[in-house]
Order: sequence, then C-alpha cells, then structure tokens
Amino acid sequence: MDVGGLGTRTRNILGRSRELAWIGRLVDSADGADTKVLVLTGEPGSGKSTLLDHATAEAVARGRRVLRIRGSEGEQGLCLAGAHQLLCPVLDEADRLPVRQRDALHHAFGTAGSDAQRTPDPLMLRTGVLALLTEAATDRPVLVIVDDAQWLDVESLDVLAFVARRLEDARIALLLAARDEAVPPRFDRDFPHLAMGPLERAAAGLLLDEQPRPPRGKARAQIIEQAAGNPLALIELARAWAKERGRRGSGTADSTPLTARLERLFAAGLPGLPQETRRALLLTAAAGAARLSDVLHAAPWLGDPEVWRPAEQAGLVRVENGDARLRHPLVRCAILQAASFADRREAHLLLATALAHEPDRRAWHLASAALGPDDEVADALAASAERSRRRGGYAAAATALERAADLTPDSACRAERLLAAAASAMYAGHPQRVGEIAARVAALTDDPYPLAEASLCRGWSLIVTLRHEDALGFLLPVAASMATSAPAVALDALGTAATPAYQSGDPFHRAELRRVAALITGQPDRGDRLWARAVVHPFTEREETLTHLHHVVDTLWDRAVSDIELLGDLTLLGATAWILDETDLAVRLLRQAMERNRATATPGTHCLITQTLALALFDRGAWTAARTTAEEAFGEATEAGADLVSVGALILQATLCAARGDHTGARERAAGAVRGIDLSASRNLHVRHSHALGLAALAAGDHATAYEHLRRVFTQDPHPAPVHHHASLYCVADLAAAAVRVGRTDDARAVLRAAEDILGTAPRSARLAAIVHRASALLREPDAAEPHFRAALADPASAQWPFEHALTQLDFGQWLRRRRQSAKARPLLAGALEIFERLDARPWIERATAELRAAGVAVAAAGAPADVGDLTPQELRIARLAAQGLTNRDIGARLLLSPRTVGFHLHKVFPKLGITGRAQLRDVLDRYGDGPREGKLSEPVTVARPGSPEA
Repeated sequence: MDVGGLGTRTRNILGRSRELAWIGRLVDSADGADTKVLVLTGEPGSGKSTLLDHATAEAVARGRRVLRIRGSEGEQGLCLAGAHQLLCPVLDEADRLPVRQRDALHHAFGTAGSDAQRTPDPLMLRTGVLALLTEAATDRPVLVIVDDAQWLDVESLDVLAFVARRLEDARIALLLAARDEAVPPRFDRDFPHLAMGPLERAAAGLLLDEQPRPPRGKARAQIIEQAAGNPLALIELARAWAKERGRRGSGTADSTPLTARLERLFAAGLPGLPQETRRALLLTAAAGAARLSDVLHAAPWLGDPEVWRPAEQAGLVRVENGDARLRHPLVRCAILQAASFADRREAHLLLATALAHEPDRRAWHLASAALGPDDEVADALAASAERSRRRGGYAAAATALERAADLTPDSACRAERLLAAAASAMYAGHPQRVGEIAARVAALTDDPYPLAEASLCRGWSLIVTLRHEDALGFLLPVAASMATSAPAVALDALGTAATPAYQSGDPFHRAELRRVAALITGQPDRGDRLWARAVVHPFTEREETLTHLHHVVDTLWDRAVSDIELLGDLTLLGATAWILDETDLAVRLLRQAMERNRATATPGTHCLITQTLALALFDRGAWTAARTTAEEAFGEATEAGADLVSVGALILQATLCAARGDHTGARERAAGAVRGIDLSASRNLHVRHSHALGLAALAAGDHATAYEHLRRVFTQDPHPAPVHHHASLYCVADLAAAAVRVGRTDDARAVLRAAEDILGTAPRSARLAAIVHRASALLREPDAAEPHFRAALADPASAQWPFEHALTQLDFGQWLRRRRQSAKARPLLAGALEIFERLDARPWIERATAELRAAGVAVAAAGAPADVGDLTPQELRIARLAAQGLTNRDIGARLLLSPRTVGFHLHKVFPKLGITGRAQLRDVLDRYGDGPREGKLSEPVTVARPGSPEA
C-alpha cells in the first residue's frame, strides 16, 4: 500500500518519547544515515500500529515515499502475498529492471508475460524486489513499513530479510512491527530491536484523561491496575466502564491473560448488534486481507451503509474506499471466536464463491469450511501447493500440502502428500518442520518405501542439529533395510548419515557406517559413498578414495542427472575433497554447489554447504572470504534453527579473530558459540572450539593456557588418543609449539606418537605430512630437528595451506638463527613475514619481524595496512571483479546492479584499501589472499546463474 498522499500528522502519543526518537532517526536514515532497519516489538495493544501511523506521517512530511503492508492470519499460507501487497504500487516500474529480474517478478506475481511452467530463481526474485525498491527510491527516499509481521507468509519474510540486509547504500529504510513473542525468525536477532514496554502510571493516567468519559476514583485505579500499562487495554476498559457505570468488580485485577481480556471486551458488544451487522463483521474477519469490493457481487447486502453503521459506531470497523478494516487484529479474533462453526462455515463458503477467480484463496476458504475429509478440497489445496512451488514458494507449498493431507480420505494418498510437504519444507529451509511432518507418516502406512522416505526426511532434519545419535537412529536403519531392495535410497541415507557420524566422532558410529556401506552393492561410486568412505577412513584409505573422487569429478558433468542429484553430488564431493586435504578442489565444488542451491531453493537449505566452504577458504588462506562466508552461514543457520552450523560458524569466526590477533574477540565468540550447549556428543566441534581457544592464547603469548586448551583435543590417558579421529590430528603442531614453551615436551611427544599410530604407514596428504614433521622438529632433540623442518617444507604442495606453511618457516628460521645460521634463516623468515602480512596475521607478523631483526635484517615498522576486512561483502565482490579487469557495466550485469551503483561502491573501496585506482586492486587483493580466482573443474562448468554475486 502506497501512502504517499498522507499529509497529516498523528495525534499526540503519550509515554513513547524513546520510541518516537528512534523512529525519527530511522525516517532520516532512509536518506543515508546508519540505522536502516528497526524491529518494533510489543504485546497486542501496546501501540505498535499507532507508532507506525506516526512514522508514516513523519516520513510523508519529510518528503519520503511510504510503502506499507500488514500481515494477515488469513494469508499466511499464500505464497508472496505480503510481498505483492508491498510492491503493488510500484510493480508498473518493473519494466525498467534488467530482463531476468523483471521476468522473475512478473512470474512470481502472475503478471503479464509470466511463464507459468518455469520456477523462478529465488535469488533473482529477491534481487528484483531490491532493485525495484531501489528504483522507486530514485526520486525520493522510501520508507517500508510492515505491521503484524508475525502473520506474513514465509516467502515474503524471506524477501524482506534479503532486502533488509542490503540497504547499506540504498535510500531505503525498513520499520517492522511484530508481537514480542512472535518475532519472525528472519528478524529475531540480526537487526536492532526496540521493545515497547508498558506505559508508566503517569502516562497511563494522561491517556485515560483523553478519553471521552475518563474514569475517576476507585474505577480509575482498577483500570490502571488491570491494563498493566497496555494502551489499548486502558482505552477499552475505560470505554467499558463508561458503558456500564456502577457495575464494578471488587477491585481485584483479572487474572485472565491480557490478550484474552481484550478479546472478551471486543466481543462483549457483538450480541447487541443487528444480525446483518454481525454477519458483515464475520465475513470481514473471515476474509482476512481480501477487500470488501472483492466479495460484494456474492454478498450485495454488504454494500448497504446501514449494515455497517452500528459496527462503526461501536468502534469495531472502519469502512472507506471500498474496504472494511477491523480496528485491531484482536477484534478479528473476538469476532471469529464468538461465532459458531456453522456461521463461520457459511462465511468461508460465501468467500470461496466470491473468490473463484483466485484459486489459492478459494482453496483455503474451502478448507476452512470443511467438516471432515474431502477429496475435492484436498485436490484444490494440492493444486495451490503446486502453483506455489512453481513460484518458488516452498514454505507455502508445504503448508498447503500438509492441510491437503488432513483432508485426504485415503491413507496412502495422505502419506504421499505428507512426504511431498516434508520435501517442500526441506527446500524452504525449515528442518524442524520437515521432521514434524515426516513423523506423521508412520501412523498412515505399513509400506516400507514411504516409511523409509519418512525416516530419511526425519534424519535429514536432524543433521544440522547437535542430535547426532537421533539422526543416525533414523538414517542407518533406512540404509541397511533398503540396501538390497532400493540401493539408491540406501546410498542417499548412507551419505546423509555420514555427516552426523563425522560430527559425532564416535568410533561406534563409524563402525556402523562401515558395516552398512558394505551391504550396499552394485551401485556406482557417487558423492554419498565417497563421503561415507572418507568419514570412516580419512587417512588409511585416502589414496584409494582420492582416485575415485577424481574419477567421479571428471565424469560428473557427463551424467544425465537432475539438478537436485547434481547438487547433492557437488556438496558431498566437496566435503570429501575437504576432508582429504584437496582444498582447492573442495572450494571449487562447494562454490558450484552453492550456486546451484541458490537457483533451486531458499537460503536456509544450504547453510551446511556454506559453512564447509568457509572452512575450506580458511584452510587455503582466503581469510576475508572465509569470514564473510562464515557470517553468511551463521545468518542462514539461525533462520533454519541449525545449531550445528550456528555453533560451528561462530567457532570459525573465533578462530579467524585469533589468527588475526584479536584474542579478546576470539574468546568472546568462542564463549558465545557454546553458551548453553553441551559439546560432549559433538567431538568435532569440541576439537574446533579447543583449537580456537588455543590459537587465541598463542596469539596473546599465553603458552601455558594455549597448551591446556590444545591438549584437550587428545584424551588425558597415559597413552593419549585423539578425541576426534580426523580433526584432532591437525592440532598436533600448534600443541607442540606451546609444549616447547612450557616444558611439556614429554607429554606432547606421547600425543605425537598417538597421531602417528593413527596415520600408520599409508601415504599422507602434503598438508598432514607437513604438520607432523613440524611437530616432530619442535619436539625432537635440537640436533635431530633439521631433517624434519626440511621435510615439512620440501613438498611445494604444502604451500597451499599458507598459514601452516608460514608457521613452519618461522619455526625453522628461528631454529637456524639460534644456531648462528642467520644467512640461512633470513629467506625463511622473510617468506613467513610475507605470508603473515598477506593474511594480516598480526601476532605472527610481530614475531617474524622480531626474528628478522635478530637475524640482522632491518625491517621497517609496518604501517597500518590496507585492510580487506574493512570492506563490506558487496564491496569485496565488486573489488574482485574489478581486479579481473571488468568494466562497471560488466560488473553491474553480473551482480545485477547499475553501473552508477558499482562506481559508487568502488569510490568507497579505494580509500579503504589505500589505493587510488583499479589498476592497484589485484595486488592488494592478492596480498590478502582474496584476489580474483578462476578455478574450473575438468569440464566447462555451466552454473545456474553465471557471475552470481556470491561466485
């Protein structure tokens, strides 16, 4: 709704000076200030809508354009209903957008020229909405106001959250209001919140004085006590007192919840209204957001003004511009609860008839009127779900299919629809809901195949949680039972089970994975089998698994598989490459997986891919890219309730802080990651958490604390064993470095022997070989150290992990200098310093500099380096593309921005990096490991959207 013509100010608002000041700043921010998004929270009746009215009036008075929407309970199941309401006033400007964005918008909203058979790219739709709003803000800033956000459909919330995170340089601000107990997950933690508490007693008294018949004496005190500072309650209780003078209670506050009391107050006047007026109110409440004019042809009596007059006089509804608006959402609840089912059913059937031209709304009204199972209504909902799915509305499709299942008489068909609903919820990025829906299938069928699919869904829903045992309890039995009759399903379950088995690190889980894998025969190697094999035997069978991995990757693009199957293979092959220390291949595969996932599903579904990519980027020294990717993974995980990823992403951020010298920030993030979390059942996260804390202590020069944390990645037995069969071994070199400083070399040697026993005699990756040789060099007697140092640096491939390589150079250079071999030490120390400077590993920069000076090299004090970390993710993407030589127009085409916007960003990038032009970009980005990279797989890769902003 565009309210650009509103020119009057709202009335005086009592007791909300803090909120008004925030809103004033937000209205100003639409034209460039810092705060771009504000989430206003409060209980029903606290005055959120009044403040939104005030914000609207203030914005219009200051020359802003206001686009305002309101969530509706009746439209929660309609895909993009809220987004359509928001964009209606500006949709005619969509033709100015790039073709792909324009087409995505037309298709999503069913406007002219849309292709009903093609599913829109979710990212293209979101960027199209952002571009359309940006276009609308060209002439004057835009303020987007969202009321009752808790009732918006999930797809619209996804769109709004995407836009909200990208307003840094836009002339747009967003004010969103929701009930404090129901803030949508997309907005519950990433944006500033302003909670509307109760009014002070003085402000409550002033509000009562403004009423037509203000209460006095004992009644006034009772009302203030019962209202508990809620403005709507104050007004309604005062109104009720004025109507029923003398019928006062004992003075004791009603113990009924405030919302229920308000509903009761609104419903109290309904019996006294004429029957036709009550019917009109019921139809309005049942219609949700449908306009009155949409149903007049089916209920012409609604057009009589006299029907509405009593309800308007009672303050329940406002009729204007062909529409009837209930005064408050609680009025709707009161009307619906006061009506009988027969009356509600009659209203919904009437609305279904009136909305025959809108099949989705019609289907939901028919469902609300259904007395029991009904094939026709169930089919209508299933058809609505399919239309939502084609528009990318997976959450709406899941809701419609689940309700269709409720109305389906045949139990087998009901089970089929529930599985389809679970699949849609999976692509919507709601793992918890997937499990809840799939759990219902067991009571409907004895057929092993749908039961296996349901268990697979339930196991999948748990792999991004910390409930590894529960996930494996669903997945391993499916893999075992389907090994012969449905080996493809069994492999799917096996590959999914490998993730919680890896995170758990429990030897029993790996043994079960190995046992079940042996049952599945006659299937070609795929990502799922290779991932399971790598989890079980990451070291002893590395060479064999690696051979199969490269073969599968080489033939991946020749196979005739669906996009979903290809996405799954890319993800699992990328994870396999990462665990086998094929880090560059892992980055390429996982980036491809992210590309394809964005083209087929919503953001919440790929948080695990994003986090694995962030880990691989950190390993190969692309630390700024790792940081932004980890932040992205954390945002996606918090939306999806994926504890595994949200905890892991924070631990990686802590590790990055430690590596760059922010040991205080590292400890804070590490503590925040595990607050309220028990990591005892997740050994991988336990090891990573201990390593992050150990690295933070090393950065601070506290070697005793560092050793204490790093020692926890192995058991405390006389014969130590790795806590996690894979992750623990990568900590032995850092543990050895701390041990030497605190005199714990004997204990550290026992740990090293345990690591070598695990590795056995099988060929090791260049990375792991270098780590073990570095640890051996540090823990050996001085005269025996040099061969191990040289072996750690001998394989040029070890330079793929620059931080670890530079640490070895630093240790070896220090060892040589202390033996008066400074000439040999200098090249090693200089090489280490160059890498540390590129990574911005500040504590190690200082140590390498000190060693070089001690070796006789005059090293100038480093000035403040240009910090790639100061760039926003959008600025970094633009800088990378500009470093490749692309023009502003080329960059704009890839990132779906105007050339002018690209130029605006570059003018901010240059001073941040301390450069004056694009020719210097490549050198600066390369210095920090974030320069342009053009990695390809073994065939010309065709991704869903070449040049995506995240590529």
